[in-house]
Amino acid sequence: MAFTRDIALSIETERFLFYSDYVNYNDDWPNEFFTKGQQPNGDLGTRITKAFETAFHYNNKVVIIGSDCASLTTKIVQTAFDKLDHHDFVIGPAMDGGYYLLGMNKFLPQVFENINWSTETVFAETTDIIKFLGCSFFQLPTLSDIDFEEDWEKYGWEIS
Repeated sequence: MAFTRDIALSIETERFLFYSDYVNYNDDWPNEFFTKGQQPNGDLGTRITKAFETAFHYNNKVVIIGSDCASLTTKIVQTAFDKLDHHDFVIGPAMDGGYYLLGMNKFLPQVFENINWSTETVFAETTDIIKFLGCSFFQLPTLSDIDFEEDWEKYGWEIS
């Protein structure tokens, strides 16, 4: 998670961090650089929707990243923000059929409705909804996220 934190800190933007169980103000994510909150109950779509909704109260471009992509770079995240100047959405597909990054320049919660979360069809379903809404999107490089031990062994971070 330090890897993801360092990437987030390298981007000049307001940063939000949403916890699944409780908000930890005494962890390695500096309170002065991250606005912290708790995820609501519900499926992944509900939790992502709330994160975007919260961030859009403060920003006109929002990018959400997971903490499980060892190949993510500052350049990719910065590209996502930059592409939102010309596209409604930006999306980084994951090798497993999901995505590791999603950004938008206006809050459209419909993009999270009727998605079969945690399946190999999440990316395709999401981009179909974006197209149905008449919106444009920029596709980032396909990367691997870490869901299983095999993923860690193949794509994970070095253990020191």
